Amino acid sequence: MDDRALIENALYEATGKPFSIASQQAIGGGCINDAFRLQGEDRSYFLKSNRPHFADAYAAEALALRQLGECDGVRVPKVIVELQSDTQAYLILEYIPTRASRSGDWESLGRGLAELHAVEQPFFGWERDNLIGATPQPNERSDDWIAFFRERRLEHQLRLCHSRGFTPRGADTLLERLEDFFEDHRPHPSLLHGDLWSGNVAFDADGQPFIFDPGSYYGDREADIAFTEFFGGFSREFYEAYNDSLSLSAGYSVRKTLYNLYHCLNHVYLFGSGYTSQAEEMVRQLLSEV
Repeated sequence: MDDRALIENALYEATGKPFSIASQQAIGGGCINDAFRLQGEDRSYFLKSNRPHFADAYAAEALALRQLGECDGVRVPKVIVELQSDTQAYLILEYIPTRASRSGDWESLGRGLAELHAVEQPFFGWERDNLIGATPQPNERSDDWIAFFRERRLEHQLRLCHSRGFTPRGADTLLERLEDFFEDHRPHPSLLHGDLWSGNVAFDADGQPFIFDPGSYYGDREADIAFTEFFGGFSREFYEAYNDSLSLSAGYSVRKTLYNLYHCLNHVYLFGSGYTSQAEEMVRQLLSEV
């Protein structure tokens, strides 16, 4: 890391406490950013770095973390400072020591997420565009959830996939019939984590949960819950606690496939043909329901 003095000075200005980097330890787990634990004499920080153009993405992530952190039921790392040099963009966060195992208080996460989702937000979309993974995610505001999900989510991803040479059979028909999935479901806009899979959940040394790496926007809360199931699901205690606090609407069992199609198409765009057959099967399954 060539920007040591810049980082130390930024931390001093942000916290009012001098900080000298005694060591830096690379932290794995992601494929987009480099990540490090910065260890000082009396405290540590978590640092993410990428090329300078990523500064805007870090600004969006910092905004999401601050908004998520306003909910007492959901813990996220505190944002310390964002900064940029000629060669790198940086986002520095609170460092939270984690358990080595995946065990922890999943019930608390379920209740906290329900508390977050219960708060009605002013519109669908968000204050700005951001990323889902490494993919641009448009968030232009809308008062119509179905139109927002059609235009800013599915059509957007389908255009990106088409640029890679893939369009799932039946996609146009699905877009035309989107209203059919919402006949008895009128969601209010909730602040979503937006990228809520098991890799973005951890437990601190006391077993308490926290979430990170958001792709936030205001949307149907079912979209957050749906993605928790995409890679095998969270614990039974999580879903029971969530439903006890804020039960899911009728039709979720079908709509979760619709919401996860967005993420599956994103994986097609980012990672290629390994997800194409899954995307086509999801479209086929959805069309069989209407």
